[in-house]
Amino acid sequence: MDYPSLIFSQMGGFLIKDITLWNAMIRGYAYNGPQRDSISMFDEMPHRGLKPNKFTYPYVLNSCTRLGLFRLGQKVHCQIIKTGFQLVLSAAHALFSFYADTCDSSDMGFPKKEMLNNARRTLYGICGVPVELCNRFISGCVKFGDVKCAREFFDQMSERDVVSWNSMISGYAKTGDVANARGLFRQMPEKNVVSWTTMIKAYAAAGDLQTARKIFEMMPEKNLISWNCMISSYAQNKQFQDALRLFEHMRNQGVAADGFTFVSALSACSHLNALDSGRMVHSCITDWGNAAVIVGTALVEMYANCGDIDKAFTIFFKTGNKDVFCFNVMIKSLAVHGRVEDAVKIFYLMQERGLKPNDFTFTSVLFACSHGGFVEEGQNIFHSMGRQFRVSPKLEHYGCLVDLLCRRGQLEEALVLLKEMPFKPDVAIWGALLGGCKLRGDLRLAESITSRNADKLESNESGVYVTVSNIHASAGQWLEAFNAREKMEEQNMWKTTGISNLVINGDTDL
Repeated sequence: MDYPSLIFSQMGGFLIKDITLWNAMIRGYAYNGPQRDSISMFDEMPHRGLKPNKFTYPYVLNSCTRLGLFRLGQKVHCQIIKTGFQLVLSAAHALFSFYADTCDSSDMGFPKKEMLNNARRTLYGICGVPVELCNRFISGCVKFGDVKCAREFFDQMSERDVVSWNSMISGYAKTGDVANARGLFRQMPEKNVVSWTTMIKAYAAAGDLQTARKIFEMMPEKNLISWNCMISSYAQNKQFQDALRLFEHMRNQGVAADGFTFVSALSACSHLNALDSGRMVHSCITDWGNAAVIVGTALVEMYANCGDIDKAFTIFFKTGNKDVFCFNVMIKSLAVHGRVEDAVKIFYLMQERGLKPNDFTFTSVLFACSHGGFVEEGQNIFHSMGRQFRVSPKLEHYGCLVDLLCRRGQLEEALVLLKEMPFKPDVAIWGALLGGCKLRGDLRLAESITSRNADKLESNESGVYVTVSNIHASAGQWLEAFNAREKMEEQNMWKTTGISNLVINGDTDL
């Protein structure tokens, strides 16, 4: 804006009385910045004997929106009403956008419903409101969960297009109201691929994958988003075999997959521990595109869950622009596979890359320290949570540290930590303490814990009773061991039997 500003000043600057030139400058500042100069020129107009017109107000409101000046925008709204421009479409459009954009900004601190109502009022009394504005209002209501308001507005619309219908159906789908979504879908005069895909989402979200698949097969035209929606719906509903079959069918149809397709397929392979299928999906990835980090993370998780931690480690280092989630997956995977030193190294590498650990990061690295016996390292990491990273420890973090101390036989320190922590111990923490008692052979402490906390140890977890039984058995107290097992059976609790997956001709059996 330097050159236009120079020309404007050479023509007389603020002495110019031509409203068109003022509007041109205000518009330039509004769209190119600095926006505050746009507002300054607007404030100067009355002092120069100039009256804003219907072309002035939209630019000023745009500047208010970009700068987050809601109160000033309201004052401009009052001026628009006083000058009678509120029924002019350009001014009404600008006011609607101002309130709608304010509503979209989550950090403005103003009630969303009030903003939506203000946006709606700006459309009253205007002839020929563009359907695009109406659609935007419906989408705003849907976004903030006010489907009732959206439907009332939808029913009052004199003109609707396919976007209007799709927005309304999407609103019902998000709230789980499949019946109303289905009713509108059937009434639609014209359906497009978005309409069909939205209905797939609606049925899948309700758990009705059979109907979702029927809708998918009935679609006159499918795009990549439709395929991704159906595959991800299977994966999210734990129908992993169906997700992989549909992925294979998609390939046979010649549809090019994208990063989101691969993530859903890899997630299915990960949950099935189907390494061969995972390798097949991996071989299909030729261009990771914009979803490179997401795909890379999914590959790391798949290979780790399927037992090939070395391949997971290799892919992790090959993945560029790794985010916190990617580091978390790698740390957890290494910890589960017993690669404790590597897990801790990745934790520190993450910080070197300028990434801040979150509570999931600390859960994983403390889990690693616990299973590797890294007492001092684990304690240092635990204390760094609040001091260095401003992350408040949760119950699971205390649980990891208690487990770490108990595995090293430091029961007294674990009990001190138990008294200091701001949470009530859960059954996992009591189980860790009892496990420490068993490891050290401290029957007296185990009996003290069970007698003093009998009510807290009542749970649906069989592990506590099994641990107590084993402690008594190791001390030769067979009657007490039998009683602990009997109490578990009286409450219909059984230790879960381990299972393995066996892949035969592409199908997974237990």
